[in-house]
Amino acid sequence: MFRTNEEDCCRIAEMNFDELAREHKDSVYRQMLRVCGNHADAEDVLIEALLRAYRKLGHLREAVAFRAWLAQIARRLCWQLREREALAPLLQLSAMEDEGTELVSPREAPDVDLERQEMKTMLWKAINELPEDAREVYLLRDLEELSGEEVSNRLGLTIPAMKSRLHRARKSVRERLDEMLIVRVER
Repeated sequence: MFRTNEEDCCRIAEMNFDELAREHKDSVYRQMLRVCGNHADAEDVLIEALLRAYRKLGHLREAVAFRAWLAQIARRLCWQLREREALAPLLQLSAMEDEGTELVSPREAPDVDLERQEMKTMLWKAINELPEDAREVYLLRDLEELSGEEVSNRLGLTIPAMKSRLHRARKSVRERLDEMLIVRVER
């Protein structure tokens, strides 16, 4: 059922932030756990994302889009955190090299970590470039790992329609990643 802009405005005015946050925070936390890689960062990112969402609630057009909107805010925060964390070892290494200190590390080289982070960033960029309906299916099915039936029920789609959207979304993500990797190699 489609609502008019006036109905949307009324619905948003009636939104209760606490209810929306309670309903969607666990789902977004699970996503951030995968993106951030650990519980502490995922919790910190979720809390900061909830604060930012609360402050910017007036920018949200529809209450049904709250989870995707909150997840987007949280992903951006996680990327910013990861970028800062990725740069910290490089800055420390640079300072130690200036002092003449030589290091041997059992961990992977910083460039390997940086490469991995760049790949994650490219993946999320490709996902965020998907149309809203395809992105929603992709996130629910491939990142939240919900069953096809759960995804189709949640989005009000038939299973074949959900599978079709998921196939197109996966194909689009692969193609976009290929494009980004080609550009990266050419640099």
